Amino acid sequence: MLRKTFTLIILVLIISTTFIKNYTKKLDEKIFSVKENINYLNGVKELVKLEHDYLSSPEKLLELSNLYFDLELKYTSRENLKIISNVNEIDLENFNQNE
Repeated sequence: MLRKTFTLIILVLIISTTFIKNYTKKLDEKIFSVKENINYLNGVKELVKLEHDYLSSPEKLLELSNLYFDLELKYTSRENLKIISNVNEIDLENFNQNE
């Protein structure tokens, strides 16, 4: 009788160990997946933050325009801007780039 109970206990322990190992393996896979997603999203967040910080300050925009465009960019007032809602409204014959 003692031998049967001992064998039964060992069998139950082996089976429970198998179930526990499978369950923890699945949990580890989920944890790894979540950590990878978090790392990816943190990387994207850092890139977006860098882009926003770098391009959102007026000083940086002026510095970049001077660096890359030199004298190609000109200031124009808001009153001189025309809103075109249709492509047919564009008059290419009277178009002057110096204005």
